Amino acid sequence: MDIQSPIQQMVQMIVSTRSDEIGCDECFEQLDRFAELVLAGKNTAEALPLVLDHLNRCPDCREEFEALLVALQSTTFPPRPQYLPT
Repeated sequence: MDIQSPIQQMVQMIVSTRSDEIGCDECFEQLDRFAELVLAGKNTAEALPLVLDHLNRCPDCREEFEALLVALQSTTFPPRPQYLPT
């Protein structure tokens, strides 16, 4: 098991920084749209690549996304039957 020290993690994050990445505020603004795409089975890497990238890098935003996804999934009701059983 490879456990990195906090300093090694910070260096890894700095090395992998992209010039076009978004911050937590912008990610949070797009989180609901991202979650809807996930639930609809859409390609999030194509639709919102910067949000996906940020969620892969930021554990706090990832936790918020996962909580939102659970909440949305729990409020989704199955479709009503077209008929009522007799």
